[in-house]
Amino acid sequence: MTPTPTATLVARDWAEIQERMLVPLYEAVYDRLEVGPGDRLLGLDCGSGLALLLAAGRGAAATGVEADPARRALARERLLEVVPAPPDGGRPYDVLLAFSPSAAALDAALPAVRRGGAVVLADWGPAERCTVPAVLGGGPAPRDLDAMVARAGLTPDGSGRVFCPFGYADVDSAVRGLLSTGLYESSSDPAQVEKELTEALHPYERPDGAVWLPNIFRYVIARVP
Repeated sequence: MTPTPTATLVARDWAEIQERMLVPLYEAVYDRLEVGPGDRLLGLDCGSGLALLLAAGRGAAATGVEADPARRALARERLLEVVPAPPDGGRPYDVLLAFSPSAAALDAALPAVRRGGAVVLADWGPAERCTVPAVLGGGPAPRDLDAMVARAGLTPDGSGRVFCPFGYADVDSAVRGLLSTGLYESSSDPAQVEKELTEALHPYERPDGAVWLPNIFRYVIARVP
């Protein structure tokens, strides 16, 4: 399936503007799990693959799962191994990393993780500590990660919170970055959506024109029994 020009532009905004905002989260998880040479990591809904690049930089073998063909194409431009669905068979993975996964996506990916392997689930932290959902008109409620761990039959093995501010050079970059997340309500009038988002961002502008949106993300670590 060939991505549409619009989908490709949105994917590039994600790769060039937005994706780096989650680096503190990825690094905190990798530090805690001591990800390094010999580890095999599977990134669920990996986008254009920055989390995979960070894992590979530590010596791990990283594979990604991404359904969106435009983001998958960008990840492959980075010479990353990214597939449209979780691998079926083959050598199992040591770590599964999933940001805001659905229950169905998690169920589909778990068979690829070895017994004793780590499953890392992450999502927005407390609403009062996250700016972006408010800017997005409320946004989706954070998933109950502990309940997801219990439902999947995994063994809890710790949790943490990470400060991930979303910082942009200007309002235009902020609008493009936030729209690339897919979190903002879609509309038949893209110009109206951009106008509303621009207005919502004004309170977060700094004197130099930059936009600063503080957020706390939470992650949980569980083990495959």
